Amino acid sequence: MSFGPRTLAGAALLVATSTAAPPALAQAAAATNYAERYAAVCAACHGANGVSALPNTPSLAGQPSFYAITQLFLFRDGRRDSGPMTAIAKEMSDADLRGYAEVIGALPPAPPTAPGAPDAQRVARGSALAQRLHCLGCHGSAAEGTRQVPRIGGQREDYLLIALRGFRAGTRVGYGPAMTEAMAGIAPTEIEDLAHFLAHLPVAASP
Repeated sequence: MSFGPRTLAGAALLVATSTAAPPALAQAAAATNYAERYAAVCAACHGANGVSALPNTPSLAGQPSFYAITQLFLFRDGRRDSGPMTAIAKEMSDADLRGYAEVIGALPPAPPTAPGAPDAQRVARGSALAQRLHCLGCHGSAAEGTRQVPRIGGQREDYLLIALRGFRAGTRVGYGPAMTEAMAGIAPTEIEDLAHFLAHLPVAASP
C-alpha cells in the first residue's frame, strides 16, 4: 500500500485550517492544553521531551510538525497500524491532530538516551550505503527531515531497524513506493549498518 497526493492533501488541509488563528490568549491556552495532553498521553512511551527511553519506540523530538500530523492522520485512518497508536489516534479530532503535531514540532531535537559508542567500521559501511541509496538527498544533509519527510538522524537504532526491515518486507507503508524500492534487495546486515550509521549521526537543528 502506498500513499500519494490525496494523503498529503488531507494532511495539508489539516495544517492549513490551523492558520486561521484564534485570539492570542485562546491560542496560548490551546497550546498549553495540548502540551498537557502530550504529557498525559504520549510522554510515557515517547518521553516527556520527545526523547524515547523505551525500546523499539521512536523519539519524536525534532520531527517536523507536517510529518507528525500526516502520521497521526494515517494512524487514525487505519492506514498505519501500530497497536496503541492506532487505538489512540482513532479517537482524535482534526483539532487534536493539529494540536499534538504542533507540540511535537516544537520539541527541540535531542539524541536518544544512552545510544552507545559507534562502531567505526559499521558507521563507514552504513555511510556508504546511505550514499548509494541517496538517503540524505530526501531526509536532509544531516538527516534532519523536512515537512513530510522524517528526521532519522539520531533516531533510536532499534526503531530504525524496525522501520527499515518493514520497508524491506513491504509491511511498512510510506507516501509512495520509494522506501520499499530502496530497501528491496538490501541484505539484513546492510540494514543493520545503515541503522547504526543513522542512529549515530550528530543531531542537527530543526530546519
